[in-house]
Amino acid sequence: MNTVLLWVFVVLVLAILAVLFSFFNVWLKAMLAGAPVSIPNLLAMRLRGVPYQLLVDARITASKAGIDLPISQFETHFLAGGDVTQTVQALINAQKAGLLFTWDKACAIDLATKGTDKSVMEAVRTSINPKVIDCPNAKSGRNTIDAVAKDGIQVKVRARITVRSNLERYVGSAQEETIIARVGEGIVTTVGSAESYKHVLETPDSISHTVLKRGLDVGTAFEIISIDIADIDVGENVGAKLQVAQAEANKNMAQAQAEIRRAMAIAQEQENLAKVQEMHAKVVEAQSLVPTALAQALREGKLGVFDYYRLENIKSDTAMRQSIGQDGPGGSSTTPKT
Repeated sequence: MNTVLLWVFVVLVLAILAVLFSFFNVWLKAMLAGAPVSIPNLLAMRLRGVPYQLLVDARITASKAGIDLPISQFETHFLAGGDVTQTVQALINAQKAGLLFTWDKACAIDLATKGTDKSVMEAVRTSINPKVIDCPNAKSGRNTIDAVAKDGIQVKVRARITVRSNLERYVGSAQEETIIARVGEGIVTTVGSAESYKHVLETPDSISHTVLKRGLDVGTAFEIISIDIADIDVGENVGAKLQVAQAEANKNMAQAQAEIRRAMAIAQEQENLAKVQEMHAKVVEAQSLVPTALAQALREGKLGVFDYYRLENIKSDTAMRQSIGQDGPGGSSTTPKT
């Protein structure tokens, strides 16, 4: 029984020694580097599935750069899904460049840019060495910002924006796309307010000064250092095209109104012809009543026979005179209608 207990004790001691030996190299390296990490901490990280050797190397790197952080902060950032090595390197670069940059801010930027084309290293690098952004972006499929001056001439502008990362508001702020959009809007507004395209060509720096005064970097992750006009050119005469289009529209409108008036005139003419026919019918109706009235007058004794013949003679004489007048020079031999 004593022999079995002895062997169990020996096995336990050997197991403990094996575990301690597996951490010995890492513990010794951290101790010699001036960034000691206790064996219990290493064992706890091993049990939590954390790559303790990576975290110890990161702590050694930070310690050598004068940044003293407990191993627990590296472990917390790793468990949150951050890139410990990149975050430490970014913090070292920022502090060496004299930037006010803390570990918490570096971790926040690293986690915020995870899964994007940005990184905490890029943010620090851009803050130290400003970068240039093309406006418009070539990926948008446009090469120039097109604007029209008050005289109707189109001006094509291509600008370059020099920006620096603002680490204090990098998290949750707008990125380069917003800067490009705002600068493009400022260029269009400035060119559009110019009286002539010649003024824009003569003083292209006026665009830069005007746009910079608008504070376009508010709410973004960058600080605009300068806006430089890389290229400026004259485009189409948009004003003339608009005038031609307006004239064509006015012509079509006038033609439509003339067609309406013509249709109304034709309708009025047809209406007048109908009225003439109506009046002619009334005349014929009135003439048809004359014989009846004469007969009635003869029956009632209001008109004598001699009066009737005298009336017929007058009518015949009138018809003869009209016939003679129409048979004269330039006249017509048409028998007058009674």
